[in-house]
Amino acid sequence: MKISLSNTNSSYWSSLLSLLTSSSTLICCALPALLVALGAGAVLSSLITAVPQLVILSEYKEWVFSFAAVMLVSNGLWQWRHRNAPCPVGLSAAESLACARTRQWSWRIYWFSVVVLLIGVWFAFIQPWLSA
Repeated sequence: MKISLSNTNSSYWSSLLSLLTSSSTLICCALPALLVALGAGAVLSSLITAVPQLVILSEYKEWVFSFAAVMLVSNGLWQWRHRNAPCPVGLSAAESLACARTRQWSWRIYWFSVVVLLIGVWFAFIQPWLSA
Protein backbone atom coordinates (compact mmCIF):
# COMPACT_ATOMS: atom_id res chain seq x y z
CA MET A 1 0.00 0.00 0.00
CA LYS A 2 1.43 3.36 -1.06
CA ILE A 3 0.97 6.29 1.31
CA SER A 4 0.78 9.64 -0.41
CA LEU A 5 2.55 12.78 0.62
CA SER A 6 -0.55 14.87 0.03
CA ASN A 7 0.02 17.14 3.03
CA THR A 8 3.52 18.15 1.98
CA ASN A 9 2.64 18.18 -1.71
CA SER A 10 -0.26 20.56 -1.09
CA SER A 11 2.05 22.76 1.00
CA TYR A 12 4.52 22.84 -1.87
CA TRP A 13 1.84 23.66 -4.45
CA SER A 14 0.26 26.34 -2.30
CA SER A 15 3.71 27.92 -1.93
CA LEU A 16 4.16 27.89 -5.69
CA LEU A 17 0.72 29.47 -6.14
CA SER A 18 1.71 32.20 -3.69
CA LEU A 19 4.92 32.75 -5.63
CA LEU A 20 2.91 33.05 -8.85
CA THR A 21 0.53 35.61 -7.38
CA SER A 22 3.31 37.66 -5.82
CA SER A 23 5.23 37.54 -9.10
CA SER A 24 2.24 39.10 -10.82
CA THR A 25 2.78 42.15 -8.64
CA LEU A 26 6.31 42.47 -9.98
CA ILE A 27 5.12 42.13 -13.57
CA CYS A 28 2.36 44.69 -13.16
CA CYS A 29 4.24 47.38 -11.33
CA ALA A 30 7.90 46.78 -10.47
CA LEU A 31 9.04 45.80 -13.96
CA PRO A 32 7.62 48.92 -15.65
CA ALA A 33 9.04 51.16 -12.90
CA LEU A 34 12.45 49.52 -13.23
CA LEU A 35 12.47 49.91 -17.02
CA VAL A 36 11.55 53.59 -16.78
CA ALA A 37 14.16 54.17 -14.05
CA LEU A 38 16.82 52.60 -16.27
CA GLY A 39 15.82 54.83 -19.17
CA ALA A 40 14.36 51.97 -21.14
CA GLY A 41 11.03 53.59 -21.97
CA ALA A 42 11.17 52.24 -25.52
CA VAL A 43 11.53 48.70 -24.16
CA LEU A 44 8.52 49.27 -21.90
CA SER A 45 6.56 50.61 -24.85
CA SER A 46 7.43 47.53 -26.90
CA LEU A 47 6.56 45.26 -23.98
CA ILE A 48 3.15 46.86 -23.55
CA THR A 49 2.54 46.57 -27.30
CA ALA A 50 3.42 42.87 -27.20
CA VAL A 51 1.53 42.17 -23.95
CA PRO A 52 -1.32 44.68 -23.57
CA GLN A 53 -2.63 42.85 -20.49
CA LEU A 54 0.09 44.60 -18.47
CA VAL A 55 -1.96 47.78 -18.68
CA ILE A 56 -4.99 45.98 -17.25
CA LEU A 57 -2.91 44.59 -14.38
CA SER A 58 -1.55 48.06 -13.68
CA GLU A 59 -5.02 49.61 -13.68
CA TYR A 60 -6.20 47.12 -11.07
CA LYS A 61 -2.99 46.97 -9.05
CA GLU A 62 -4.84 47.34 -5.74
CA TRP A 63 -6.80 44.18 -6.53
CA VAL A 64 -3.70 42.35 -7.74
CA PHE A 65 -1.77 43.22 -4.58
CA SER A 66 -4.74 42.44 -2.35
CA PHE A 67 -5.21 39.02 -3.91
CA ALA A 68 -1.49 38.27 -3.66
CA ALA A 69 -1.42 39.35 -0.01
CA VAL A 70 -4.47 37.22 0.84
CA MET A 71 -2.86 34.24 -0.88
CA LEU A 72 0.40 34.76 1.01
CA VAL A 73 -1.30 35.19 4.38
CA SER A 74 -3.47 32.10 3.88
CA ASN A 75 -0.46 30.08 2.73
CA GLY A 76 1.61 31.28 5.68
CA LEU A 77 -1.15 30.37 8.13
CA TRP A 78 -1.59 26.98 6.50
CA GLN A 79 2.12 26.22 6.66
CA TRP A 80 2.37 27.48 10.24
CA ARG A 81 -0.53 25.28 11.26
CA HIS A 82 1.13 22.22 9.73
CA ARG A 83 4.71 23.07 10.72
CA ASN A 84 5.00 20.24 13.24
CA ALA A 85 2.89 17.71 11.37
CA PRO A 86 4.77 14.47 11.03
CA CYS A 87 5.47 12.95 7.68
CA PRO A 88 3.16 9.98 7.01
CA VAL A 89 4.02 6.80 8.89
CA GLY A 90 5.28 3.83 6.94
CA LEU A 91 7.42 5.72 4.49
CA SER A 92 10.81 4.51 3.47
CA ALA A 93 13.82 6.52 4.60
CA ALA A 94 14.10 8.16 1.17
CA GLU A 95 10.41 9.14 1.16
CA SER A 96 10.66 10.51 4.69
CA LEU A 97 13.68 12.58 3.67
CA ALA A 98 11.79 13.83 0.61
CA CYS A 99 8.88 14.83 2.86
CA ALA A 100 11.16 16.87 5.11
CA ARG A 101 12.97 18.42 2.14
CA THR A 102 9.67 19.42 0.52
CA ARG A 103 8.59 21.10 3.73
CA GLN A 104 11.84 23.11 3.86
CA TRP A 105 11.49 24.16 0.22
CA SER A 106 7.90 25.23 0.85
CA TRP A 107 9.09 27.65 3.53
CA ARG A 108 11.87 28.96 1.31
CA ILE A 109 9.47 29.56 -1.57
CA TYR A 110 7.03 31.22 0.82
CA TRP A 111 9.57 33.72 2.16
CA PHE A 112 10.86 34.41 -1.33
CA SER A 113 7.25 35.17 -2.33
CA VAL A 114 6.91 37.58 0.59
CA VAL A 115 10.07 39.41 -0.50
CA VAL A 116 8.80 39.58 -4.09
CA LEU A 117 5.50 41.04 -2.88
CA LEU A 118 7.30 43.64 -0.75
CA ILE A 119 9.43 44.69 -3.71
CA GLY A 120 6.26 45.11 -5.74
CA VAL A 121 4.63 47.15 -2.96
CA TRP A 122 7.68 49.40 -2.85
CA PHE A 123 7.61 50.14 -6.58
CA ALA A 124 3.83 50.36 -6.93
CA PHE A 125 2.85 52.39 -3.88
CA ILE A 126 5.73 53.70 -1.76
CA GLN A 127 8.23 54.90 -4.37
CA PRO A 128 5.65 56.92 -6.37
CA TRP A 129 4.41 58.50 -3.13
CA LEU A 130 7.98 59.46 -2.13
CA SER A 131 8.68 60.89 -5.60
CA ALA A 132 5.59 63.10 -5.57
